[in-house]
Amino acid sequence: MPRPVIGLTCYLVNAEWGDGVVTSSLIHQWYVDVLHAAGAEVLVLPPENDPDVLQRLDGLLLAGGEDVDARLYGAESDPTADDPQLLRDASEFALYRRAKALGMPVLGICRGVQLMAAAHGGSLIQHLPAVTTELVHSNGPGTYVDHRAQFLEGSLIASLLGTEPFVVNSAHHQAVNSPGDLRITGWAPDGTVEVCEDPSAEFCIGVQWHPERPDRREPDAPLLQAFIEAAAKYR
Repeated sequence: MPRPVIGLTCYLVNAEWGDGVVTSSLIHQWYVDVLHAAGAEVLVLPPENDPDVLQRLDGLLLAGGEDVDARLYGAESDPTADDPQLLRDASEFALYRRAKALGMPVLGICRGVQLMAAAHGGSLIQHLPAVTTELVHSNGPGTYVDHRAQFLEGSLIASLLGTEPFVVNSAHHQAVNSPGDLRITGWAPDGTVEVCEDPSAEFCIGVQWHPERPDRREPDAPLLQAFIEAAAKYR
């Protein structure tokens, strides 16, 4: 049986090539590796992709990356926020909305869960250190912090990872404030949102941590496997 095909969103960045610095569509190979290992094929979706491409796919993964533009949820940008990624934001909003209309399985990672909340009428905390407890969620670019998370009994995430405290990794300075009409199903000890789900969907979930990292392959395997199984069923 053909493996399900997952559409994977990516960055739009200036990268150095042999002919100089060129605007490039890039994504860390870790995402591709973890999807392959879970039994899927991967199609990378550059920003400004026509959402009709989803008609040919079986699942959508919204990857991590720069901060979602605050104007998308009616706020002014905090001085600590990344420069707006207007093309990527618009593209991923359109892809996500089409995926929802199709009933397609969706997994959001870090920025992905934040974009999902914004798309559902929610909002974000733009700078966690200004509002949370002493729990550290980021030690700077390229570094990850481990901390516990707790999942809501009866939720999709709890059915996959259990209801006992679960160690996740963290590398973010923004987080979901209001989930809109999504449901919050996971929290860090300081109350920071770690998981949002759409309970009306077969499989639509966003997590604040990074299951694509190689050191997360074993603990997060049930989540990735369930996503690919949902995509295979959708196919």
